[in-house]
Amino acid sequence: MTDTFRADPCSICAEPVERHTESYCNGCGRLFHLNQREDLPGRDCGTVSLSEAHLALEFLCNACLEAAPAASPTLDAVLDLSEAAQAAGMSEPELAQAAAAGSVPHRRTAGGSLLFEREAIEGLLRARGRA
Repeated sequence: MTDTFRADPCSICAEPVERHTESYCNGCGRLFHLNQREDLPGRDCGTVSLSEAHLALEFLCNACLEAAPAASPTLDAVLDLSEAAQAAGMSEPELAQAAAAGSVPHRRTAGGSLLFEREAIEGLLRARGRA
């Protein structure tokens, strides 16, 4: 069986994309050049980086990179239940109850830990008139 590869055009430069440069943008889903081999020539019409928010590789085309906000959130913006409760001036059970009631946005890790964005806790403080 012959392996065939149809060279679709890059969404950024419109040139054909070879198999070793084929990537899809996590932002818009479009095809773009990203050379994945050091031993073969190829252009880059985007980048790949480690997303601190998702702890995964994030592929972005140049169009989405240019449209992306200047500063991406860092791990300093994420608080666990204990840190968030302290920042909000609440007890951990009280904050966990507020999260369960949908009063404050949160995420639960696979291990069961509650995580909050610092911005959400600041919003909770403003809503309670404590900020």
